[in-house]
Amino acid sequence: MSATNQPEKVFPVHNYLALGDSYTIGEMVNEDQRFPEQTAALLQAQGIALAPPRIIARTGWTTDELADAIRAAQITDTFSLVTLLIGVNNQYRGRTVENYAPEFEALLEQAIAFAGGRQDHVVVLSIPDWGVTPFGAGRNPEKITAEINAYNAANRRITATLGAHYTDITPGSRKAATDASLLVADGLHPSGKEYRLWAAALAALAAPWLRR
Repeated sequence: MSATNQPEKVFPVHNYLALGDSYTIGEMVNEDQRFPEQTAALLQAQGIALAPPRIIARTGWTTDELADAIRAAQITDTFSLVTLLIGVNNQYRGRTVENYAPEFEALLEQAIAFAGGRQDHVVVLSIPDWGVTPFGAGRNPEKITAEINAYNAANRRITATLGAHYTDITPGSRKAATDASLLVADGLHPSGKEYRLWAAALAALAAPWLRR
């Protein structure tokens, strides 16, 4: 059979589920500047067929509120890539790490289930340090930083235990202390420029398995 008569090769279309809060929904940035969309765009630019991300996230959500939203969404699809970034509002509301850890673990187990049980298709992002932002300046930034560190120690440990990937974006988020371009006008939430850094890290991590 000649090459012209061979059936056209059909490339799989991957899909992406992003779970989180304001950092995932991209408070005060255009949709194309949110990190899930920027991640998808970077992967698509590499020739990876990836559908637009499905996002379950809202500004202000805590771990239990995200869990409620996931249950309400009644998701039945399996995803090629799942990201999870949650916990800053638990910390902001004064909840303890001991309260956060089991709820985060349950969410990560759910994320792995959404990936068809493939832990290596799930990426946890660490919680950014909002204590360095102008919004956090008058709210005891040293205490905020210490609590964010404790939360991230917990989610990193749980991620390692369950075998998912972990991307530590917290050190980069602290550059907002001296670079206002990494924040939007509210002096708290990341800008599209900051999200681009997260997206680049995620795309580099996910590209190899999405090419398989």
